[in-house]
Amino acid sequence: MKKSDVKSYPMRDTVLGSLEAEEKEYRINDGNNLHFVVHPKGNKRWELRYKKPSTGKWSWVGLGTYPEVGGSFARKKADEARKLIAQGVDPVVQKAEVRLATLEQGAFTFQQLAEEFYLTKTWTPDTKARNVGALNNHVMPTMGKKDYRNITKQEWHGLFQDIQKKLNPRTGKPIIETGQRVTALVREMYDYAEVTGKATYNPITNLHKYLKKHESNGMKHVSDEELPALLRAIDKYPALDTRIGLKLLSIIFSRPSELREATWGEFDLEKGIWLIPASRMKMGKEHKVPLVRQVLELLQELKQLTGYSDYLFPSRTSKNKPKSDTVFIEALKRMGYGGKQNPHGFRHIASTILNNQFSDKPQVVEACLAHAKDGVKGTYDKATHFDERKVMMQWYADYLEKLADENVIQFKKA
Repeated sequence: MKKSDVKSYPMRDTVLGSLEAEEKEYRINDGNNLHFVVHPKGNKRWELRYKKPSTGKWSWVGLGTYPEVGGSFARKKADEARKLIAQGVDPVVQKAEVRLATLEQGAFTFQQLAEEFYLTKTWTPDTKARNVGALNNHVMPTMGKKDYRNITKQEWHGLFQDIQKKLNPRTGKPIIETGQRVTALVREMYDYAEVTGKATYNPITNLHKYLKKHESNGMKHVSDEELPALLRAIDKYPALDTRIGLKLLSIIFSRPSELREATWGEFDLEKGIWLIPASRMKMGKEHKVPLVRQVLELLQELKQLTGYSDYLFPSRTSKNKPKSDTVFIEALKRMGYGGKQNPHGFRHIASTILNNQFSDKPQVVEACLAHAKDGVKGTYDKATHFDERKVMMQWYADYLEKLADENVIQFKKA
């Protein structure tokens, strides 16, 4: 329908929908200065012509697009605008104020805080997907639109408890570990908010003490008597990069994900230091690992294999992604250690041996394992024990080397 064919006002929605576009934009007065505007591209909208209360000059205020705003709704909005004008309120100014208030309110939603926090992280794609996915699934539906400054400690505690009660659809067991991970992420977000002046306190502090602890099966490890055979089996594993990865895990005893997702940029081979960024550490603090002789030799060998990628252990399908989180688990299974040894279990082995050998230095052993401590002491321990850790880890690497050659008597658990 052409605009010249319109004969009655106010216009019906059937007429509004059938109006054709022309070369130039045109307006049709629907009545009482409410205009229906048709753009040359076919877009349609409503505008009200009014006199500004402050100056008395004619102006326009938009009332929405068609068909989202139909005829009856547009007339209702026009009536509301006229009431404001009669009260001396400019509808354009009022719309701007409402929009600003909405933006300011949205700036303090937990969702907005999360988006800002993500920009500060250097997570690998896998880690980002896992962390953001957990928050989107378990936190955002409840807390996403709330003002994070007003969410109480009790509300967060209740949510974390509810998360830990949810069941894993595959295993049917409570997702206790997911609850712990989400708690740590939210605590770090509030830390960020405090540092940037967006919040005055962290309501997540100390909540972990009152949540269930995850009992992991990931610490499976061989007995003292079986350790030499395991080390020799690793030495014979056919896939060279995976073999090197398992040897590094046994010597450095880092968390498997920390090694699997490691990039060459984190290593200074000349100074013999691996600096794991806070974003990849379980407790959210960077950790400096001394690289002993055997580790440097393995890294030089690995560099020849995977130096083409940023990752030490790139995926077979893409150099821009690390290997799957099952790579070391599957390798141990193929070696016959599926039910006996887990990649994480190398940490338990190292903890037992080092605590036996260095019983007078438990704090250094804990620092080697990157176990966080509460308070100021926990903040500085890892740095101040670096030289002692280097000596301790060199002893441990030498010990494993001799153990694999059957030239040393194994330590028994105290």
